Amino acid sequence: MIVAQVTARPVRLGALPRTLHPGAWWIWALGLATAASRTTNPVLLALIIAAAAFVVARRRGDAPWAVAFRLYLWLGAVIVASRLLFRVVFGGGGGTHVLFTLPSVPLPEFAAGIRLFGPVAAEELLAGLYDGLRLAAMVICLGAANALANPKRLLKLVPAALYEAGTAIVVALSVAPQLAESVLRVRRARRLRGGSGTGVRALRAILLPVLADALDRSLTLAAAMDSRGYARAGATPRRLPGVLVVAGLIGVCVGVYGLLDATTPRVLGAPVLLGGGAVAVTGMLFGGRQISRTRYRPDRWGAAETVTALCGVGTGALLFATASLDPANLYPSLSPLAWPTLGPLPAVAITLAALPAFVTPPPS
Repeated sequence: MIVAQVTARPVRLGALPRTLHPGAWWIWALGLATAASRTTNPVLLALIIAAAAFVVARRRGDAPWAVAFRLYLWLGAVIVASRLLFRVVFGGGGGTHVLFTLPSVPLPEFAAGIRLFGPVAAEELLAGLYDGLRLAAMVICLGAANALANPKRLLKLVPAALYEAGTAIVVALSVAPQLAESVLRVRRARRLRGGSGTGVRALRAILLPVLADALDRSLTLAAAMDSRGYARAGATPRRLPGVLVVAGLIGVCVGVYGLLDATTPRVLGAPVLLGGGAVAVTGMLFGGRQISRTRYRPDRWGAAETVTALCGVGTGALLFATASLDPANLYPSLSPLAWPTLGPLPAVAITLAALPAFVTPPPS
């Protein structure tokens, strides 16, 4: 007789595969993007990008939106290259360390103050590199959230008053992955049938089946939505909630403009911003009471979600604290030129940013 001995092993945090709450990933990514917006230190920005890419590599699934993270990396590279090119074309000589000189292009009198090409200085190139790298880091952090969080599950968190807009967004987000899946399926079928054409003939042989499949999918989706009662108006009029939401959002826009523009009266700043936000929230709550909506398998918020959100918030908070305690560490000097350094608080912030790669559950 063979007796099998089973030993129980302790279960660690994040050991059981499951899908993390999408709100946790977005809070984490927004914390990283906030941290990136507070610095031009290239070392710190590169570490933020590396932390985001490391977490994505360890915790993304095989969904269509998860494999698109490399597109955000390419977009970040294009942003940095365009900023450098802009500095070379429109004034790269605003410094003392001239690297090379390009032939300048004379401009008419109405374009006074604008210079094309000419001397290119190291200070201007580094300024373009720092600005471009900061914007690229913010874009890549948001791309990490898109790669890790399921957009369809995230839309379940939309207030009930905006369920029509949420339905339209779900349909829009489903189009691109379905088209990519249809293209792969049609190409695979052509290979199995021995199709080896290239050029316009191959494109026509792929495009027509893909369009037919997309039309069939759209008709099936429309029938499914109609059978479930989508886009059917209720008995209670819903004009007042819409008016309140639109008026509140206009107030928020005016309040943000009042805060950013120092020449506007103070009344147009924080008071209008807070009042507009309160009116918009009131409209959403009032409209949500008129809609009866159920959720199948609501997303649960566990310990891993709390740790992930705290890591993102902690990263942004540490960079805000560094801006008050040691601003020179976040903004390297360009005049005179100085090497960027990495202080203790930013190092702890980077550690927090990469921590979700180990404490979160692997994707199911």
